[in-house]
Amino acid sequence: MINSTLYSSPIGEILLASKNNKLIGVWFEGQKYFSLDTERTVERDDEILLKAQDWLDRYFNCEKPAIGELDLAPEGTDFRCEVWNILREIPYGKTLSYNDIAQKIAQKRGIEKMSAQAVGGAVAHNPISIIIPCHRVVGSDGSLTGYAGGLDRKLFLLKYENPKF
Repeated sequence: MINSTLYSSPIGEILLASKNNKLIGVWFEGQKYFSLDTERTVERDDEILLKAQDWLDRYFNCEKPAIGELDLAPEGTDFRCEVWNILREIPYGKTLSYNDIAQKIAQKRGIEKMSAQAVGGAVAHNPISIIIPCHRVVGSDGSLTGYAGGLDRKLFLLKYENPKF
């Protein structure tokens, strides 16, 4: 069974979802690539959803909670999960480019090159927004590029974490 609850954030309503007491989704209202079958969910808080709400409360109060505090179980292909694991390593207030992530994967795999576009596709389909910080990924020139939750939210989050952005 999938449990879900709504969280009110400074940048809009966020749907949180869990399965087997693991967080599987954090989606903004109207987000692209929304991947939850809402007909199969029950609106009910469980332990992980309460922890996720507390995590988000602390995040939006500038407390920099650690990603490792939550038991995450994003569902995706092996490649997407590999990209999402790299996203977890991007420090609060910092950014990486799609190309930086592609180079990390290529190096890890022992290959010469990896497609930054493929990385972009995986980043766009991240089902656990904010907590797995896909908003910290920018273009190779530092420009804001797509964000499934909307560029206005991406800019808010980046400036929230680092006012110099």
